[in-house]
Amino acid sequence: QVQLVESGGGLVQAGDSLRLSCAASGRIFSNYGMAWFRQAPGKEREFVAGIDWRGSSIEYGDSVKGRSTISRDDAKNTVYLQVNSLKPEDTAVYYCAGDPIPFRNYVAPAGRYTYWGRGTRVTVSS
Repeated sequence: QVQLVESGGGLVQAGDSLRLSCAASGRIFSNYGMAWFRQAPGKEREFVAGIDWRGSSIEYGDSVKGRSTISRDDAKNTVYLQVNSLKPEDTAVYYCAGDPIPFRNYVAPAGRYTYWGRGTRVTVSS
């Protein structure tokens, strides 16, 4: 079955940068789009960034736009999320998600992801 395992979270200072990784297994990684979501305490889960199977269609949520980069390395079956200029409001559990539809030529809508990792916690101190 599909497994997604996030890593790279931790405690950082405001202004720092962080790179999260999500290692995927159980299907042909290069055929599927991927995304990152996050959920802060007491808040709804929100879309952070998404990338299509080719890496040519990329979208960012408003909260991280301009200071984040999503990328993928198909040779390593891994998707990454780089977040710069971290703020205390970036504190959340970050989840990796997989699109169930192969060869989708755009970033899947937020509600369409069916594969999820367990998350990695990011805490940004001021």
